[in-house]
Amino acid sequence: MKKAERSPLLILLGPTAVGKTAFSLELAVRLGTDIISGDSMLVYRGLDIGTAKPTAAERAAVPHHLIDILDADEPFSVTDFVGRAAVLIRSQEEAGKLPFVVGGTGLYIKALIEGYNFNETPEHERFRRRLQRLAERYGNAFVHALLARRDPETAARLHVNDVRRAIRALEVVCRGGERISQERALARDGLVYDAFVIGLMRAREHLYARIDARVEAMFAAGLPDEVRALAARGVGRGAPAMKGIGYKETAAYLAGEMSEAAALEQVQKATRHFAKRQMTWYRKMPYIRWYDADARPEDALLRQILADVEIWREKRERGFLA
Repeated sequence: MKKAERSPLLILLGPTAVGKTAFSLELAVRLGTDIISGDSMLVYRGLDIGTAKPTAAERAAVPHHLIDILDADEPFSVTDFVGRAAVLIRSQEEAGKLPFVVGGTGLYIKALIEGYNFNETPEHERFRRRLQRLAERYGNAFVHALLARRDPETAARLHVNDVRRAIRALEVVCRGGERISQERALARDGLVYDAFVIGLMRAREHLYARIDARVEAMFAAGLPDEVRALAARGVGRGAPAMKGIGYKETAAYLAGEMSEAAALEQVQKATRHFAKRQMTWYRKMPYIRWYDADARPEDALLRQILADVEIWREKRERGFLA
């Protein structure tokens, strides 16, 4: 039987503070692979405490990607994420590793595995210019990877440096003209990748308690000092990174607009609301395989997930997922 043509992709997601970091490290070590971050805030340098960024020791134990790649005043969009992640996924697969994305930004993950639509650009010329700028900024392979996700047959015919034809093919696919081979590229489940999507969940009361405790730990670890340091470097409150939960409230406290206790409480509240919004996104993703992190000890849960991943990989090898 023919093997699956789509690239394999392992994903671990779940609401903030559910425990993704610890599980992702264990999974990556056991599977011998890297971690590609799917978190919209981890891309920013200097934002460590408030983003619960993996520590230096954790990143030394397992290679991480898409962390600390931008300054705090640089924008980063779902389009940027999807393109960069596609390049990394391909390179991981070519290196013989199982591509592994970890993150809680539901829009990013959904766009990555279901396919991102560029139709927000109203004119074809503007669309082409935008892709050309992406190629200039991130390289021709970036645009070629975008095409490979939307139209793998055409991408296979084009050299990675044939950026002009790659942009034209993307325009045809994304702007509503001939769809070339997109329909044939997607399997019956409609996903770009053959994805095994792990979702970690906990009881709401327990999750909220973990969120509150983590925010308290962030303030105790020096979140106000981190925000002061960013301001000293010229990062204003209007910078993209400073609009994240924890940073905007702490900046307001440092500006004298509220007390530290009030800022901490606001961060806790905003983070709980964020977790709720994350779950709303995840409900739009019926292919997630949910695991209750409260239902069994962590080592037992890890063994179960690893066993399920192995079954999935064996089925791929046998061609059952083609």
